[in-house]
Amino acid sequence: MSTLGGSGVPVSGLGFGGAVIGNLFTEVTEEQAHAAVAAAWDSGIRYFDTAPHYGLGLSERRLGQALSAYPRAEFTVSTKVGRRLEPSPGEGDDLANGFAVPATLRRVWDFSADGVRRTLEASLERLGLDHVDVVYLHDPDDHAEQAFHEGYPALEKLRSEGLVGAIGAGMNQTAMLTRFVRDTDVDVVLCAGRYTLLDQSALTDLLPAAVERGVSVVIGGAFNSGLLADPKPGATYNYAEAPGDLLQRALRMREIAERHGITLRAAALAFCATHPAVASVLVGARSVAEVQDAAAQFATPVPPAFWQELRATGLLATEEPPEDPS
Repeated sequence: MSTLGGSGVPVSGLGFGGAVIGNLFTEVTEEQAHAAVAAAWDSGIRYFDTAPHYGLGLSERRLGQALSAYPRAEFTVSTKVGRRLEPSPGEGDDLANGFAVPATLRRVWDFSADGVRRTLEASLERLGLDHVDVVYLHDPDDHAEQAFHEGYPALEKLRSEGLVGAIGAGMNQTAMLTRFVRDTDVDVVLCAGRYTLLDQSALTDLLPAAVERGVSVVIGGAFNSGLLADPKPGATYNYAEAPGDLLQRALRMREIAERHGITLRAAALAFCATHPAVASVLVGARSVAEVQDAAAQFATPVPPAFWQELRATGLLATEEPPEDPS
């Protein structure tokens, strides 16, 4: 277990990403969702991440119900603010936003102090909890002014009141996350897709700044939305069909991994986890089998010779992870 920045909030090295149990792209039944959370618990996972955005609150409701079977002091939950949910007269589904749920609610961008507090209160009600351990400002890309001048101070106040243990921001880019690390007193940032075997852009700014400032980083998107989990024609990279050159690169990585007796999935997770700034790696799973596989891959040692061959073939241009982790 690691702790997030100076907050003392603990997280397991492997975390459960809750978007998929909010019916990300395809429906997951209540039974499947609860079984996936139970399998995560049985695998030693103690950090669970969710957000109102995920299935218009469905992920939060399901996660809260599933975690109610376990002692509250033994798990860490993070959720997010910035998208406030309001009733919607609209019909149909929410697939335009990526979730196979009825469009009975709509998202309203709101990083105001009042919006942050109201959004968190609604999340607590859906989760069935009296507090959450971590709150992230969620995707403030186009709302920087309000996020920095209203949303962040609101989170700081919630933390000072003891209603939240750790605060931060979660995004798919590194520039603004680096600004949060350098210019605020966040405990943690969640960076999705920018520190993987195929994209190491977080090494240029975010990760060095996090080490310097003592801020923890949680990594999401370790498989870049699918390509590094199962590279094949039609596989997705950052939620779109992977370009041919990236597919070939992933296929070559998989071939080298298998020659060294591991899977590409194990290598992808190990790559994320070994950086000194990284406290946890989130993996989304919609079934017991997927959870168990993620836990098994995360626990698989990756031989130094694998990293050496990736560098020798030009497939990995960074010295991270070190060849000798000690």
